[in-house]
Amino acid sequence: MQKVRLNILGLSVSQTQSGAYALVLAEENGDRRIPIIIGPVEAQAIAIQLEGLKPPRPLTHDLFRNLSLAFDINISEVIIYKLEEGIFYSELVCEMEGHQTRIDSRTSDAVALAIRFKCPIYTSEDILEKAGIVMDAEDEESIEGTEPVTEPGKPSATEFDRYTEKELNEMLNEAITNENYERASRIRDELTRRKK
Repeated sequence: MQKVRLNILGLSVSQTQSGAYALVLAEENGDRRIPIIIGPVEAQAIAIQLEGLKPPRPLTHDLFRNLSLAFDINISEVIIYKLEEGIFYSELVCEMEGHQTRIDSRTSDAVALAIRFKCPIYTSEDILEKAGIVMDAEDEESIEGTEPVTEPGKPSATEFDRYTEKELNEMLNEAITNENYERASRIRDELTRRKK
């Protein structure tokens, strides 16, 4: 299989499935994008890491990373190797003491771990031909600007307009301590918006 590297373009609310999210992976040296439908919990695990939020207690993917590193296991790459009936199949390429092992994984979990291990994500040309789409600049901007962990009908980051940065930072710390990552994400988005 000739590997094609993918980068995470962003997360957005799925237009096709209620309560789901679309993880969009972008071909590194090309225009094709792969949208993958994932659940809200998986979207949150990816978004938390992308946004640099630090939960007070390790989440499942953080625990997996900590356990792996404690036993000198490294994930060197993630490969999305099959697309069947609309489902993407992935594997983790793990290394330990010079040996390589491949472990089957849901794609959403594989991507969440790839972010934590800072390893590349690959797929094949065949999968890109089947599932790849070319998005226009407006579509890409809407994905990159989406608040990934909020759900439809929930207030946007503008709900925090009346607070000072100091108050927002206090609210952010409180939300993280209470493991309310959706609220923490919205507060972080507001703080980022103000710095632009």
